Amino acid sequence: MSETPNAVPVVLVVEDDLVLRMRAVDVVEDAGFTPVEAVNADEAMAILESRRDISLLFTDIHMPGTMDGLKLAHAVHGRWPHIKIILVSGQAAVTDADKPSDSRFFGKPVTMQKMITELQDMIGAGSLKVIPEAPTPAIANHDDNGALEAENESLRLLLEQADISAQALLEKAGIDAKEREAANKLQELILGELHHRIKNTLATVSAIAAQSLRTATSIQHGQQAIESRLVALGRAHDLLMQMSWENASLHETVRSATKPFDGQKSESLQLHGPEIRMNSAAVIALAMTFNELCTNTTKFGALSVPGGRVNITWTVDTSLERLRLVWSEEGGPVVKAPTRRSFGSRLIGSLGQQLSGAVELAYEARGFQYKLDVPLSSVACPA
Repeated sequence: MSETPNAVPVVLVVEDDLVLRMRAVDVVEDAGFTPVEAVNADEAMAILESRRDISLLFTDIHMPGTMDGLKLAHAVHGRWPHIKIILVSGQAAVTDADKPSDSRFFGKPVTMQKMITELQDMIGAGSLKVIPEAPTPAIANHDDNGALEAENESLRLLLEQADISAQALLEKAGIDAKEREAANKLQELILGELHHRIKNTLATVSAIAAQSLRTATSIQHGQQAIESRLVALGRAHDLLMQMSWENASLHETVRSATKPFDGQKSESLQLHGPEIRMNSAAVIALAMTFNELCTNTTKFGALSVPGGRVNITWTVDTSLERLRLVWSEEGGPVVKAPTRRSFGSRLIGSLGQQLSGAVELAYEARGFQYKLDVPLSSVACPA
């Protein structure tokens, strides 16, 4: 395969988090380039093997799979040295010795304008406008540097306070020097993980806010969309905290996500399926997806009218080791396909790629249907 002269540069986006990957795709498109998406390093390598038009690798560092983003960057630099590389992560820093030469590192959360500028500085001006026009004059773009500085300062104070509190507790408990050394090492690991999780969460919140406002028709609409999505994210985190952040059942995840929309009569949303313990990444992705499905059905679908119903069923094909889930609406108004692709519809459709499977959306007159078909291994916790 040969490269097309004067073609728009292609950027390979590698990010395992569904919302952050969508945000990165928006950045690439707004910079004037063509995005190609991958969920992990293995998928990214397969894409690189199959095409020669990738100009830049834009990858998160912390990812599941056979290699993380840093190892992926070194592999790409070794085999395809012409490909530029941008690394992002919620960890404190990556030194020049850690990353490939000429690559660039940015800590999360990253401002959209900064990343657009960096992309264009590395591979050209692109073919589109740098920043898309706002969907409505009621929504303005604001410089978020001040907010990020405040967030970083708050995080620093939080970590310092945690350090002081831990030291005081150790002294009060009379722990000796050897035990304290071991405790200090454990504390360092915990604080590092806390820092990483906070940074990733802030990046996710920033992405949700930006993409909700991107297609909002008014400030009120944007505010309601942001609040709904952040509440859904919070419920998913609550569910995982109850399980020590290890796993949650599919039934618990769906019920937690749909309960706020179920109204006074619990029969409007019916759940049927076997018990499946899911990993944390799948829990959050499914919770966000079901929030969008519920929001849509209460506004336009079966649950927007009395007597409407939603049936959510899932089965496991043991021979093929696949999970198949169907969201089926009935008793609602006549269904019409949407005329524009919003953040919510993008999120719903992207879940299949996130879980290495497929999503099918059917806008049938008698009721909307959503079908998810994914490998069981992509959602289930390891035995």
